[in-house]
Order: sequence, then C-alpha cells, then structure tokens
Amino acid sequence: MNPQCSRCNKVVYPTEKVNCLDKYWHKGCFSCEVCKMTLNMKNYKGFDKKPYCSQHYPKTSFTIVADTPENLRLKQQSKMQSQVLYKEDFEKNKGKGFSVVSDTPELQRVRKTQDQISNIKYHEDFEKSRMGGEGTPTDAFPNPGYQQPPQSQQPPRSPSNNYDPQPHVRSAAVPPPSSGGKRYRAVYDYAAADEDEVSFADGDMILDVQQIDEGWMFGRVERTGQQGMLPANYVEAI
Repeated sequence: MNPQCSRCNKVVYPTEKVNCLDKYWHKGCFSCEVCKMTLNMKNYKGFDKKPYCSQHYPKTSFTIVADTPENLRLKQQSKMQSQVLYKEDFEKNKGKGFSVVSDTPELQRVRKTQDQISNIKYHEDFEKSRMGGEGTPTDAFPNPGYQQPPQSQQPPRSPSNNYDPQPHVRSAAVPPPSSGGKRYRAVYDYAAADEDEVSFADGDMILDVQQIDEGWMFGRVERTGQQGMLPANYVEAI
C-alpha cells in the first residue's frame, strides 16, 4: 500500500516518492516551509521534522528567548526590585552626608598627610616672609647683647644690609677718629649695647665715619659729641 504525502495528504507513488525526515513527500511537495522553494536531498535543512531552505532555516538565539512573555515579566520584576532597593538605601542614608565615608582609615590617613603638608608649607612661607625672600632671619637667633629698635623703626631687611650686628664680627681695635671721615645721617634710633658703641637718635648727624667691616662703622655723633662703633645699616651716607 502506497503512503500519503506529508504535504498534500495524497497517495505517493514510488516513481515520485521522497523519503526524508521520517516522512514521505511528493518530489514537488518537498519544499521550504516558508518560501515554498522546491528542495532536494542535497540542499534541504530539517528542523522539527520539517524541511527548510538555508535562508529560512530557524536560528536559535538569545534574543528570541529574551523576548518571551515570561522572560519579559522576569526582567521587569527584577528592574522594579532594584529600584525599590535603591530607594530604600537612599532613604536610609539621606541626611547622613559623608560622615561614614570620611571616617574610613584610608581617608583619615590622607587627611592627616594633607594637614602635615599644610603645616610644612605654612612654616616655609613664614620663614621666607621673615627672611625677606632669602638669607637667614635675624630674628631667629637674637644676640643677647643686641638691643633691637622699636618695631616701627627697625631697618629694612634686604640682601644689601641683611646682617647680624654681633660683637664677634667687629674688629678688636677701634680706630681713632679722623677729621677726613665721611658724613652720615641716622635713619633709626640705636641704643649702645657695649662699652665701645655709641647711641644716637633718628636724624642725628654722624661725623668722621670710617668703615670697619661690612656691618660696622666708627663715627662721632654731632649732637652728643660721643664717638664709638655703630651698625652700618642704621645710617645712610650724605
């Protein structure tokens, strides 16, 4: 008894019979399920016991699976749960600011390091301001025998007159006064700190001045008639 065609359900005779995919087909009925193109045993592709051409052969992909109603529902449910958890965490931490984060050991170490750097920078700037940009600050190592003038009358600290008038830098021998010395005018008050020094006031005329070294001179105060050693940066030449 001759079988029936799986496509048209008519009897298939042996001369036109095609046996494939566990079914029987007429040669003309053995075609693609989508485009109806006639196939043969060399170019067909079977899927779920149905013939397909290579163009319309079903391809399994995750896109098809992800678009199923069940997966779409699960994806939407997961998204809603994530939003709920985010809102709960936001409400719990709202108003707390960064207190929790700022108390971590790592941030405490960074903050301590920044404070140390700021303190070092502050001291460097402070020392530079005392030195006037370069040299050694004269206020850092005061001379016990040296009396500073009032703050408003201190001489300017510049590289040309930045020195420390200490007794050890002066010459041991005091030269005698000379009538051919230069004339200077005091620009600051100065109180003698040693027996061989002379005191004077701002504006006093200093006569018979002789240079002893870079920081000290010898001269006579015209107003008082006293003579002795005096700091060079307290007077100016006339």
